[in-house]
Amino acid sequence: MSTPSIPKTDLQNKWTLWYDNPRLQKPNETWLDNLKNCSTFSTVEDFWQVYNNVLPASRMGCNSNYHLFKEGTMPMWEDKSNKEGGKWIITIPKADSKKGKVDEWWLYTTLAMIGETMDENGLEVCGAVVSIRKSQDRLALWIRGSEEKVSVAIGQRWKVALEVSDRTVLKFQTHKDATKNNSSFKNKDLYEC
Repeated sequence: MSTPSIPKTDLQNKWTLWYDNPRLQKPNETWLDNLKNCSTFSTVEDFWQVYNNVLPASRMGCNSNYHLFKEGTMPMWEDKSNKEGGKWIITIPKADSKKGKVDEWWLYTTLAMIGETMDENGLEVCGAVVSIRKSQDRLALWIRGSEEKVSVAIGQRWKVALEVSDRTVLKFQTHKDATKNNSSFKNKDLYEC
Protein backbone atom coordinates (compact mmCIF):
# COMPACT_ATOMS: atom_id res chain seq x y z
CA MET A 1 0.00 0.00 0.00
CA SER A 2 1.46 3.39 -0.97
CA THR A 3 1.48 6.31 1.38
CA PRO A 4 -0.40 9.35 0.09
CA SER A 5 1.83 12.36 -0.49
CA ILE A 6 1.26 15.35 1.72
CA PRO A 7 0.85 18.59 -0.23
CA LYS A 8 3.53 21.21 0.28
CA THR A 9 2.86 24.79 1.33
CA ASP A 10 3.55 27.21 -1.53
CA LEU A 11 5.35 30.48 -0.91
CA GLN A 12 4.25 33.65 -2.69
CA ASN A 13 7.59 33.76 -4.56
CA LYS A 14 10.43 31.44 -5.49
CA TRP A 15 13.72 32.19 -3.74
CA THR A 16 17.33 31.35 -4.62
CA LEU A 17 20.14 30.87 -2.11
CA TRP A 18 23.59 31.89 -3.37
CA TYR A 19 27.04 31.58 -1.80
CA ASP A 20 30.33 33.31 -2.49
CA ASN A 21 33.71 33.88 -0.90
CA PRO A 22 35.96 36.33 -2.78
CA ARG A 23 39.03 34.90 -1.02
CA LEU A 24 38.45 31.63 -2.90
CA GLN A 25 38.16 33.41 -6.25
CA LYS A 26 40.78 32.26 -8.76
CA PRO A 27 42.86 34.97 -10.48
CA ASN A 28 41.09 34.55 -13.83
CA GLU A 29 37.55 34.47 -12.33
CA THR A 30 35.12 37.33 -11.95
CA TRP A 31 32.93 37.85 -8.88
CA LEU A 32 30.06 36.36 -10.86
CA ASP A 33 32.14 33.23 -11.64
CA ASN A 34 32.68 32.81 -7.90
CA LEU A 35 28.95 33.12 -7.08
CA LYS A 36 27.43 29.68 -6.54
CA ASN A 37 23.73 28.87 -6.82
CA CYS A 38 22.96 26.58 -3.86
CA SER A 39 19.26 25.99 -4.51
CA THR A 40 15.94 27.50 -5.53
CA PHE A 41 12.81 26.74 -3.53
CA SER A 42 9.14 27.67 -3.69
CA THR A 43 7.59 25.91 -0.68
CA VAL A 44 7.95 26.14 3.08
CA GLU A 45 9.09 22.52 3.25
CA ASP A 46 11.74 23.04 0.57
CA PHE A 47 13.02 26.13 2.39
CA TRP A 48 13.61 24.05 5.52
CA GLN A 49 15.27 21.33 3.47
CA VAL A 50 17.75 23.88 2.10
CA TYR A 51 18.20 25.78 5.37
CA ASN A 52 18.87 22.60 7.36
CA ASN A 53 21.41 21.29 4.85
CA VAL A 54 23.75 24.25 4.46
CA LEU A 55 26.30 25.42 7.00
CA PRO A 56 24.98 27.91 9.53
CA ALA A 57 26.18 31.41 8.62
CA SER A 58 28.41 31.54 11.71
CA ARG A 59 30.34 28.48 10.50
CA MET A 60 31.15 29.84 7.06
CA GLY A 61 34.72 30.92 6.39
CA CYS A 62 35.84 34.51 6.79
CA ASN A 63 34.69 36.73 3.86
CA SER A 64 31.89 34.29 2.97
CA ASN A 65 28.39 35.46 2.08
CA TYR A 66 24.98 33.87 1.74
CA HIS A 67 22.57 35.74 -0.52
CA LEU A 68 18.86 34.86 -0.49
CA PHE A 69 17.01 36.62 -3.33
CA LYS A 70 13.76 36.31 -5.20
CA GLU A 71 14.21 34.07 -8.21
CA GLY A 72 15.22 36.13 -11.22
CA THR A 73 17.01 38.78 -9.13
CA MET A 74 20.77 38.49 -9.00
CA PRO A 75 22.47 39.57 -5.76
CA MET A 76 24.25 42.45 -7.50
CA TRP A 77 23.85 46.23 -7.34
CA GLU A 78 23.45 46.41 -11.13
CA ASP A 79 20.50 44.01 -11.37
CA LYS A 80 17.40 45.77 -12.72
CA SER A 81 15.48 44.95 -9.53
CA ASN A 82 18.22 46.40 -7.31
CA LYS A 83 19.86 49.31 -9.14
CA GLU A 84 17.40 52.02 -8.01
CA GLY A 85 17.25 50.70 -4.44
CA GLY A 86 19.47 50.12 -1.51
CA LYS A 87 19.94 48.09 1.61
CA TRP A 88 19.34 48.27 5.32
CA ILE A 89 22.42 47.14 7.27
CA ILE A 90 22.84 45.81 10.77
CA THR A 91 26.35 45.18 12.09
CA ILE A 92 26.89 42.34 14.54
CA PRO A 93 29.96 42.44 16.81
CA LYS A 94 31.89 39.16 16.81
CA ALA A 95 31.14 38.61 20.51
CA ASP A 96 27.40 38.61 19.69
CA SER A 97 27.91 36.42 16.62
CA LYS A 98 29.70 33.85 18.75
CA LYS A 99 26.67 33.83 21.07
CA GLY A 100 24.45 32.88 18.11
CA LYS A 101 23.12 36.31 17.03
CA VAL A 102 24.22 36.07 13.39
CA ASP A 103 22.47 32.71 12.93
CA GLU A 104 19.37 33.82 14.83
CA TRP A 105 19.04 37.10 12.90
CA TRP A 106 19.74 35.41 9.55
CA LEU A 107 16.96 32.92 10.26
CA TYR A 108 14.54 35.65 11.38
CA THR A 109 15.38 37.67 8.26
CA THR A 110 14.87 34.77 5.87
CA LEU A 111 11.58 33.77 7.50
CA ALA A 112 10.25 37.35 7.37
CA MET A 113 11.28 37.63 3.71
CA ILE A 114 9.81 34.38 2.45
CA GLY A 115 6.73 35.00 4.59
CA GLU A 116 6.35 38.38 2.83
CA THR A 117 5.92 40.31 6.10
CA MET A 118 8.33 43.22 5.65
CA ASP A 119 6.59 45.37 3.09
CA GLU A 120 2.94 46.08 2.49
CA ASN A 121 2.69 44.96 -1.13
CA GLY A 122 5.35 42.25 -1.19
CA LEU A 123 7.13 43.96 -4.08
CA GLU A 124 9.84 46.00 -2.36
CA VAL A 125 12.08 43.40 -0.68
CA CYS A 126 14.48 41.83 -3.19
CA GLY A 127 16.65 39.74 -0.88
CA ALA A 128 19.11 39.66 1.98
CA VAL A 129 22.81 38.99 2.51
CA VAL A 130 24.68 37.70 5.54
CA SER A 131 28.40 38.55 5.44
CA ILE A 132 30.95 36.90 7.72
CA ARG A 133 34.00 39.07 8.35
CA LYS A 134 37.03 39.02 10.63
CA SER A 135 36.07 41.75 13.10
CA GLN A 136 32.26 41.87 12.74
CA ASP A 137 29.46 40.30 10.74
CA ARG A 138 26.69 42.04 8.80
CA LEU A 139 23.18 41.46 7.62
CA ALA A 140 21.78 43.51 4.76
CA LEU A 141 18.16 43.65 3.61
CA TRP A 142 17.99 44.72 -0.05
CA ILE A 143 15.00 46.64 -1.32
CA ARG A 144 13.88 47.81 -4.77
CA GLY A 145 13.59 51.55 -4.07
CA SER A 146 15.08 54.20 -1.83
CA GLU A 147 12.15 56.54 -1.14
CA GLU A 148 12.36 57.50 2.53
CA LYS A 149 8.82 56.71 3.75
CA VAL A 150 8.71 53.22 2.17
CA SER A 151 12.33 52.43 3.05
CA VAL A 152 12.00 53.45 6.71
CA ALA A 153 8.75 51.48 7.10
CA ILE A 154 10.55 48.37 5.83
CA GLY A 155 13.51 49.04 8.13
CA GLN A 156 11.16 49.32 11.10
CA ARG A 157 9.42 46.05 10.17
CA TRP A 158 12.82 44.37 9.89
CA LYS A 159 13.67 45.53 13.41
CA VAL A 160 10.45 43.92 14.64
CA ALA A 161 11.32 40.68 12.81
CA LEU A 162 14.78 40.70 14.39
CA GLU A 163 13.28 41.42 17.82
CA VAL A 164 15.81 44.19 18.48
CA SER A 165 15.36 47.18 20.78
CA ASP A 166 14.77 50.73 19.65
CA ARG A 167 18.38 51.47 20.63
CA THR A 168 19.59 49.21 17.80
CA VAL A 169 20.32 51.36 14.77
CA LEU A 170 19.86 50.16 11.20
CA LYS A 171 21.53 52.17 8.43
CA PHE A 172 20.33 52.52 4.84
CA GLN A 173 22.70 52.91 1.89
CA THR A 174 21.90 53.10 -1.82
CA HIS A 175 23.22 50.73 -4.46
CA LYS A 176 24.09 53.75 -6.64
CA ASP A 177 26.64 54.81 -4.00
CA ALA A 178 27.94 51.24 -3.77
CA THR A 179 28.36 51.12 -7.56
CA LYS A 180 30.05 54.53 -7.64
CA ASN A 181 32.42 53.65 -4.76
CA ASN A 182 32.81 49.97 -5.72
CA SER A 183 32.19 49.11 -2.08
CA SER A 184 29.46 47.15 -0.35
CA PHE A 185 29.49 48.89 3.02
CA LYS A 186 31.74 51.98 2.95
CA ASN A 187 29.04 54.32 1.68
CA LYS A 188 27.09 57.29 2.97
CA ASP A 189 24.16 56.39 5.23
CA LEU A 190 21.02 57.89 3.69
CA TYR A 191 18.62 56.98 6.53
CA GLU A 192 18.66 55.43 9.98
CA CYS A 193 15.89 53.76 11.94
